[in-house]
Amino acid sequence: MKPSRNITNLVEIMAALRTPNTGCPWDLEQDFASISPYTIEEAYEVADAIERQDWDDLRDELGDLLLQPVYHARMAEEAGLFNFADVVEAITTKMIRRHPHVFGDGDARSSGMAKGAWEEIKAQEKADKVHRKSTAAKTKTAVSSILDDVPSNLPALQTAVKLQRKAARVGFDWDNPGQVIDKLREEVEELTEAMAGGDNKQIEGEIGDLLFTIANLARHFGQEPDNALRKSNNKFRRRFSFVENEIEKSGTKLEETGQSQMDRLWDEAKRQEKK
Repeated sequence: MKPSRNITNLVEIMAALRTPNTGCPWDLEQDFASISPYTIEEAYEVADAIERQDWDDLRDELGDLLLQPVYHARMAEEAGLFNFADVVEAITTKMIRRHPHVFGDGDARSSGMAKGAWEEIKAQEKADKVHRKSTAAKTKTAVSSILDDVPSNLPALQTAVKLQRKAARVGFDWDNPGQVIDKLREEVEELTEAMAGGDNKQIEGEIGDLLFTIANLARHFGQEPDNALRKSNNKFRRRFSFVENEIEKSGTKLEETGQSQMDRLWDEAKRQEKK
């Protein structure tokens, strides 16, 4: 089999890898649960390539990400659930339905109007999905929530923002960032009290509340907290590497360097970045 620009060949490659006796032993051992973490990881690597503006790497990472739905669809096909063509049909149907101003008789004269139509159609789709699940379960007592469609296995900061956005759409939200800052101060005070009490479980809960509020603050400023934290992680790596390099130049071991010296080098790293 040769490399190809046709996605059908990728589907065939995955089928070959999953063919008993002749396929790849590792690929044959996998299931939805074992592949799921790779799917999440590949999405993050795409985001990392975009942040670094490494377009060659982005091309490769998009390929790795594309492999994931092909992989899951192949396992689904083996289980008699659906195949890759069904996945393509489902998303093309959804995109056409959500853009009546492009593919139908609808009208959207601005991006705001288009977004509004998109949200209205999505809301109807979700209502239909809840109804189907309720009918399938043959129960009329199940209570649905507007938060039901927020995945529970997303990174925690992303989940927090999605929950907050859902609640905000029905008016459960702060009026402005200043109110979130006040809430942030309140959460810090509660964490301080929990620390004084020494109850680790309570401390954990207050730290969670603090992080949830920080995510809310980021949302009010139109920022994605996960992206902000990723950039701060990279900043820490960069500055700490500067500290390590300077200590190495001095002929001193890192673990033998005092905190005050490392703080001084850290401040120097910050000054270097501002030049």
